[in-house]
Amino acid sequence: MEEFMTASFWLAVGQIIMIDILLGGDNAVVIALACRNLPAKQRTKGIIYGTAGAIILRVILIAFALALLSIPYLKVVGALLLLWIGVKLLVPEAEGDHNISSSDKLWGAVKTVIIADLVMSVDNVLAIAGAAQGAHQEHQLALVIFGLLVSIPIIIGGSQLVLKLMERFPVIITLGAMLLGWIAGQMAYTDPAFKPYLPEGAYWSYAVAAAGALLVLAIGKGIQARKPVGAG
Repeated sequence: MEEFMTASFWLAVGQIIMIDILLGGDNAVVIALACRNLPAKQRTKGIIYGTAGAIILRVILIAFALALLSIPYLKVVGALLLLWIGVKLLVPEAEGDHNISSSDKLWGAVKTVIIADLVMSVDNVLAIAGAAQGAHQEHQLALVIFGLLVSIPIIIGGSQLVLKLMERFPVIITLGAMLLGWIAGQMAYTDPAFKPYLPEGAYWSYAVAAAGALLVLAIGKGIQARKPVGAG
């Protein structure tokens, strides 16, 4: 129980919620599109059931990810993927229409939500598993479940508000991208293959994490600077 009162636990919870807010915007759009043809009385059920199914599936995927991250070199691969995701946040691709088919049947819409969320959740799963690494190993899955449960109402009810805030205050996106870089740095530093050769201590861990955050910022800003004016 003491582990749940530590600063590292609540820091990891905060990171998971931040990740879901930043990377869950598209998921909220997918839910809305998949359920748009349902009768009004069933629309709320479709959103709730679809989101619940997607969250359960995501917890299972993250449980696998947490186990896999103990294999040498996989954390390094995960860290590189997180750096790429962070840079993508800073340099978004040109927006297109979401190619999501809607259904006028409740379970058809729920199935669409779950499948689409599964396809789109690789970044969320990886980032959340990385954030959970900061907590005690015995409580990592409980932490993931808690963080996801807290983020559900944000994704369902507050996603549009969050998206508007991100449009008005772009620094939120920048900080979120740097958070992914920070987690990537921590993930690479704790890879079992490199652990015997790296100096131990919290200062080194923070230094590598900060380097990851700054690397994402530098690469993202560099790409933005090289983009022609008016390019999407």
